[in-house]
Amino acid sequence: MKTFETLAELSAQVGKDIAVSDWIVVTQERINQFAQATGDHQWIHVDVEKAKAGPFGAPIAHGFLTLSLLPLFFENALEILDVRMGVNYGLNKVRFIGPVPVDSRLRGHIKLLSSEPIDGNGVQTTWEIKIEREGAGKPVCVAESIARMYV
Repeated sequence: MKTFETLAELSAQVGKDIAVSDWIVVTQERINQFAQATGDHQWIHVDVEKAKAGPFGAPIAHGFLTLSLLPLFFENALEILDVRMGVNYGLNKVRFIGPVPVDSRLRGHIKLLSSEPIDGNGVQTTWEIKIEREGAGKPVCVAESIARMYV
């Protein structure tokens, strides 16, 4: 885990690769729970037998499930000690480049694109996160995520 004492220390890292998260396994249980939470029960995600005969040879994770792992990737990859609160401010770009078959291992490669002061004694950061699937030749998802952090 990469640790920063202050937002100023983090802000000095603009343009740099900051951290790589731990691996996360995308199980069928996680996929089913996501389907239940979102109402997206498409067979390629939740019907194991039908998905085995489908285009991917197995169930695949929802793209939005993959995207929803961003907070977990951040949590286990980096820490900023003087931050009392952080909030998700949105996304600029998201691309789902490849499928995430059930039982895939994923991790996030996190790069700080920008860091700018905002009102309320905070900083708005923009991050590029490339989500890697173990054994795949290219990322399964690339996203630009915006967060606001306050001291």
